[in-house]
Amino acid sequence: MSMSKTIRLLIALLVISVYGVAQKGHEEHAAPKGPEVGGGHIPAHGPAPARHVAPKEIPHPAGPDRPGHPEAPHVHAATDEWVGHNAGKHDPRYHLDHPWEHGHFPGEIGRGHIWRLEGGGPDRFWFGGFYFSVAPADVGFCTGWLWTSDDIVIYEDPDDVGYYLAYNVRLGTYVHVLYLAA
Repeated sequence: MSMSKTIRLLIALLVISVYGVAQKGHEEHAAPKGPEVGGGHIPAHGPAPARHVAPKEIPHPAGPDRPGHPEAPHVHAATDEWVGHNAGKHDPRYHLDHPWEHGHFPGEIGRGHIWRLEGGGPDRFWFGGFYFSVAPADVGFCTGWLWTSDDIVIYEDPDDVGYYLAYNVRLGTYVHVLYLAA
């Protein structure tokens, strides 16, 4: 290979390298690829157990944590952080005298199991022949849910015995729900 061809090849490689580094830097500072909350994102797993918080210190689970986020418990799409699930096991809003009164939900739960709401409302809704109700403390957090068409995913609640968490795929919000029966 001649000296001029070698120099041209080295210059070409240098230009390609500089271009690649510039593109990588640009991508890191680009806007997120999808919405920060909801928009079809499904969390890989439910929330981790919260550390214990004394009842008098229990934070209210609602309120936007960032501009443009819902004023309801929600999940950050980029990190799967469950915002608003931080009160721990002694939250009086989710105390049940008879947990699992209607048994445990026999359907599939978690990321790989999407259910389509088929009707009802917060007091009693259904999908796939299973019936649930939203915890009274969370009714205000599901006002934008479409009870005949939204997709939801059910997760176990690691802190509130007797409850599951119903995550709305479209909105990225979630509420505590009780299994009523099949």
